[in-house]
Amino acid sequence: MRQTFVDRNFREMKELEELIAAFGSHAHTEVIETVNYKNIEFPIYTVILGNRTPKSPTVGFFGGVHGLERIGSDVILSYMRTILELVKWDKSFQQRLQESTLVFMPIVNPIGIARRSRSNGNGVDLMRNSPINCEESQYPLVSGQNYSSKLPWYRGDYQEGMEIEAKALCHVVETYLFPSKLSMAIDVHSGFGARDRFWFPYAHSKKPFPDLAEVYAFTQLLNQTYPHHVYEIEPVSRQYTIQGDLWDYLYLKNEQNPNKNFFLPWTLEMGSWNWLRKNPFQIFNPWGIYHPIKPHRRSRTLRRHMPLFDFVHRSCLSPDSWRNLQNSVKEDHRKKALEAWYE
Repeated sequence: MRQTFVDRNFREMKELEELIAAFGSHAHTEVIETVNYKNIEFPIYTVILGNRTPKSPTVGFFGGVHGLERIGSDVILSYMRTILELVKWDKSFQQRLQESTLVFMPIVNPIGIARRSRSNGNGVDLMRNSPINCEESQYPLVSGQNYSSKLPWYRGDYQEGMEIEAKALCHVVETYLFPSKLSMAIDVHSGFGARDRFWFPYAHSKKPFPDLAEVYAFTQLLNQTYPHHVYEIEPVSRQYTIQGDLWDYLYLKNEQNPNKNFFLPWTLEMGSWNWLRKNPFQIFNPWGIYHPIKPHRRSRTLRRHMPLFDFVHRSCLSPDSWRNLQNSVKEDHRKKALEAWYE
């Protein structure tokens, strides 16, 4: 369907710019890129909090890669608003920021949100736009297609270079996360399934993820700390494989660096089918498939993931129980992870 509606001052952009103004000197803000659609310019912002020493533990939060999944941007903005208040009075949180870095890129694809489209202004699905090819494509169209930008999941001319928005995301990760001795990224999406899933790589292959032992230890730590958490933790490939995944691309790029640091990307996939089941008529709303339309459901979603974000931040600052594993423990965790996720 042709998209004609464009809103430069959509709600998320307004809220982000208000937050940037409110943070003031507490944050460092950059316009990483500016994208243009129908002579309207949209900035792609990054907001950085905390200790900006390159080696400090770092967590990056990314949202709005798919424009229709605006709830991902909303969740990150809600977390930023909580942090805005914490930095005013919470001495323990202030101390955490002195020892770590938080990077926020809540609106990766502003044109997509503005025109109510999954893709960017060129019709490209940004999460199919890297040069990583799928080893076992399960769903030929959904996994990424090169036929036409008029169809969903279009990969674009990635061999000639990725889209501006994809390059901007990669630039932020390479600049602020790769130099850190330990970094994690959380990319927030919505739409798949009736459960909230916390995915780790790979998306392009069913091969076991190299840092499987650490992921398993992290998962056990989360299970022990929050035994009633709502997440299904698994590799993306357990559900489907896709072409051009940006996080696989970035992970593998970091792995090629002989002086690499530990970098672990996650995808928070909020299951939207429950929203549809409880309110079937929202399917007729342009946002309805991917967004909780009812105000109370949106509010619940905005607060639901705060403990997870806080846990990831804390685990970056205190990695001994999951990152710094003895060889015997590491091998045992890897065996258990293979049994849990790959057999």
